[in-house]
Amino acid sequence: MRRRPATPRRLRAVVALAALAALAAGAAARPAAAQPIAKHPRELRYPPLAFEVPRAEEHRHTLSSGVVVYVFEDHKLPLVDVVLHSRVGYYLDAPEDFGVGSFTGSMLRLGGAGDWTAEQLDERADFLAANLGSGTGLTSTASVDCLTTALGDCLDLLFTMVQRPRFQQSRIDVEKGKILEALKQRNDDPGSILDREWGWLLRGPDHFSARKHTGATVAALDRDDLVAFHRRWWGPEGIVVAVAGDVETEDIVAELERRFAAWPKAEGGAVPWPPPAPAHEPKPGLYHVEKDIPQGRVRLGQLARQWDAQWSDPQAFAALVMNDILGGGGFTSRITQRIRSDEGLAYSAGSGYSVGTFWPGEFQVFFQSKNETVAYAAKIALDEIRRMQQAPPTEEELRISKGSFVESFPRGFDSPTSTANRFASDDVLGRPHEYWYRYRERISAVTPEQVQQAARDDLHPDRLVVLTVGPWAQIAAGDPQGRAKVETLGLPPVVQLPVRDPVTLEPKP
Repeated sequence: MRRRPATPRRLRAVVALAALAALAAGAAARPAAAQPIAKHPRELRYPPLAFEVPRAEEHRHTLSSGVVVYVFEDHKLPLVDVVLHSRVGYYLDAPEDFGVGSFTGSMLRLGGAGDWTAEQLDERADFLAANLGSGTGLTSTASVDCLTTALGDCLDLLFTMVQRPRFQQSRIDVEKGKILEALKQRNDDPGSILDREWGWLLRGPDHFSARKHTGATVAALDRDDLVAFHRRWWGPEGIVVAVAGDVETEDIVAELERRFAAWPKAEGGAVPWPPPAPAHEPKPGLYHVEKDIPQGRVRLGQLARQWDAQWSDPQAFAALVMNDILGGGGFTSRITQRIRSDEGLAYSAGSGYSVGTFWPGEFQVFFQSKNETVAYAAKIALDEIRRMQQAPPTEEELRISKGSFVESFPRGFDSPTSTANRFASDDVLGRPHEYWYRYRERISAVTPEQVQQAARDDLHPDRLVVLTVGPWAQIAAGDPQGRAKVETLGLPPVVQLPVRDPVTLEPKP
């Protein structure tokens, strides 16, 4: 791939920068003037953070094939990142072919490509010092990062990998074996049990986002199915490319134009979009899975909001702030302070709130505590939810929460690579770039009354799904000090979920 030669002007700029760096190093070596030392960290003062989100439109290019490319030049180091973002996802699996989509995504990289066997592809990537990868979840990515001098050869690897994967059988067998071994161990971790059952309770066992592998689905993964899935869905349609690093925009756009022009369309045409939403309606109640562990795992919550078409709903931003004050803000949040700091009932406790993209998101409170104090910790969490509904947050709580959102926001754009990929993801998901341009403004506009209203609208303590994992006899016995028992929480009678075989997921006898 052609690189523009260094001009005298660029060489002079490099020399000037080197001189400035030397002066800065010399200044750093001299003792700094004495500065007043704050008596307490709270007294430290910093200048206002000045950060502007790059304008995506200034970096956006459209190839003749319709493929969109975002290019962010960064010449500090001779490195380049190229990521292909695609709407191909595991939601495209046929009901009888669960796991084919995600397995196809991983085997693009692991199974060889074109004339290279899997082993030869590994060796070639190592020789070029290239990090080559692929993966499929709700969407897919295929990527390479490498030295600028090797970019042409590395793009050969990347495009051969996505266009002509070999799906080498020996590698398929190895990866299937790894998945099967992981299945055998997934009941060892109570968190894995909690995640599995929680997904089924909120989205139903048949929705693609909650389905889990079994030994039978792993055994059914077949090379012919991978080939058919790739042939049907993996094409240039709908791909968005993120490029960041030591490139010249004109050159890389021309290079990608040539490569995409030679990529034939997928047989299935445009990928169906958006992914299907769950049809399941969560049933509130108390659910339990028996496991002999010293600390019970608990998750309680319900469905949350979904973004509007413009991703601009003021109450969605208010809900994010509300959750941050309630339990998402770490040590400054109410649930964490009460359960962890004040009562010492759990090392980790908090809450999460996700605004859904294609279907309603989730609100959840989570903690793990000694089995006998699970009920008391749950009571505290429920009390804090109700307190959030009964009165608006204090001005100090609101200031800290909004400040954390606003001041941490630039981290999402801390490098040209992260910025390019963020904008590419926008195009894939259908999220307007305006969301980022006005994010801080919308967070800053949240009022105490909006936070309270979000708690009233989005949190329903009487309609929660509550899931526990642990020894039920100890959990049900409650707090030895009489501060709470399960039956005093106002929840429906417990539903005992079956203990499942880790491989088949069938209930154990």
